[in-house]
Amino acid sequence: MNKIKKIGAIFALFLAISMPVPTHAQDTEMKDLDPSEMQFIIPPETYDTATVEEVTDNGDAQDVRLRINGGEEKGKFINVQHGQFFSITEDQKVSKGETVIISKGTSGDMVQYMIQDHYRTPGVLLILLFFIAAVLIFGRKKGFMSLVGLSLTICVLIFFIIPAQVAGANPFIVSIIGAFFIALLSLYLSHGFQRRTTIALIATLITLIISAILAIVFVELTKLSGAGNEDAFFLQFGELGHINIKGLLLGGIIIGALGVLDDITTAQSAAVEEIHKADKKLSQKELFQRGISVGNEHIASLVNTLVLAYAGASFPLLLFFSVEGLVPLWVTLNKQYMVEEIVRTLVGSTALIFAVPITTWLAAWSFTRKRS
Repeated sequence: MNKIKKIGAIFALFLAISMPVPTHAQDTEMKDLDPSEMQFIIPPETYDTATVEEVTDNGDAQDVRLRINGGEEKGKFINVQHGQFFSITEDQKVSKGETVIISKGTSGDMVQYMIQDHYRTPGVLLILLFFIAAVLIFGRKKGFMSLVGLSLTICVLIFFIIPAQVAGANPFIVSIIGAFFIALLSLYLSHGFQRRTTIALIATLITLIISAILAIVFVELTKLSGAGNEDAFFLQFGELGHINIKGLLLGGIIIGALGVLDDITTAQSAAVEEIHKADKKLSQKELFQRGISVGNEHIASLVNTLVLAYAGASFPLLLFFSVEGLVPLWVTLNKQYMVEEIVRTLVGSTALIFAVPITTWLAAWSFTRKRS
């Protein structure tokens, strides 16, 4: 109970300083449209789910009969031509019995319904339940506490980092502050209030500062503006045009680095403590040397893991190596979207390398400072 009270106090403090209030904006993505057809598309006003009752496939389009599942029109049957304004792929086609997301737009006496997407929420919930069950079965109490930490991490992202950025705060500064609270809450919840956890937290925060400096230097050296990502590029227009997209890039690098830092710092701190328990006669220097030997193995494996993680997340970008045949490889590698991913990977990997000796030294100093 004392642990829960301490965590509750920390989280209450965090909520108390989280002043920005989120604002909501509705955006619509329309692609592959002929400009002459734009006049027939009415901007969506409401969204709902509907069940597909009948489907007639017409090649690049489908004639679909739908039954609306909610809202004021619940139970109403409507007919929609799916693919009327753009060609749809096989993956975008719908089938009888499935649930889809529809939009409704009105302009005067004209009402237009469109199928926006497959309804994926039930599938996501099943995957989430499977994940939670696996964590609880194999992690037991620590697994439960890690889920609580994950929930608080999501709260920090949703109720502080994102709203603060929407309100106009510097994304880089906001991400650093948010990363501090995420590390504080998740580490103590997952690993408990003990010396090794405090060492891991201090090492994580020191390495985060180093990561922030590296991110700034690397981004400046490569002259990145933050517009290499399509989503970030479009943030420059409309209601969110005030957001500093370079700061957004830097903030994203920091949050991404935090995801692997807490793993290496907690593991390294625990390894040094176990070595100390096995032989309490070891001096600080000897304990550091043995701990760094273990840490080097972590570096060798985690750097490769981090590169593969970023490569997997950016896999479509790698396809440009094969499709841009008329552009030399060095030109493709020089493009902003490529350099952004390279910088993300290098900042995270460099942070891991620094985290090992920092954590090992702090742990060796702490565990040999007072002998029992």
